[in-house]
Amino acid sequence: MPTLRLTQDDAADDLLGRDPLALVLGMLFDQQFPMERAFAGPRLLADRMGVDSLSAAAIADADPDALLAWFQGPPAVHRYPGSMAARTQALCRLLLERYDGRAERLWDGVPDGATLLRRIGELPGFGAQKAKILVALLGKQYGVTPPGWREAAGSYGEEGSRRSVADITGPESLAEVRAAKQEAKAVARAAGEKAAEKAAEKAPGRAARAR
Repeated sequence: MPTLRLTQDDAADDLLGRDPLALVLGMLFDQQFPMERAFAGPRLLADRMGVDSLSAAAIADADPDALLAWFQGPPAVHRYPGSMAARTQALCRLLLERYDGRAERLWDGVPDGATLLRRIGELPGFGAQKAKILVALLGKQYGVTPPGWREAAGSYGEEGSRRSVADITGPESLAEVRAAKQEAKAVARAAGEKAAEKAAEKAPGRAARAR
């Protein structure tokens, strides 16, 4: 069982380390929400369900109103409890249909990183970037290292990088990852502003030609 320190909360990290579904759901919750709170969400959900480990079958079969209430809290499991509860239930139903409800079967015996990336990318709520980050997290901290996993993870799989939750092993690396994310957002924001300025500069010329 891997020892994870993604949330800096012992109970939450313990669940992530021993429950593959919790890890997958933590990655699902890591969207427009602080990383630590996202990955602590599965522990919060388990506590409200009155269980020590999460079950894809139990979540898939849960009454949607009850599931929503678990997500709403307070505190809420996610800042968007309604949409995330629905997405969680859809993900668990897919796991039941394809993997007998076992999240670890996404990667057990997988032949290569490309196949792992494809399987993860088919999960509800997992776009290309999120799928790559989970491949990197599995490879770097969960012992899931099929051939080509680093290539499948892209830049998130690079050794020594500080790009995502895959690189968090304690408070220091958490701060480094957060700083890197903030820098990336600032660069993207500056690029967007520059593009908008160029578009505005060209607009009068286009208007004149239209006349």
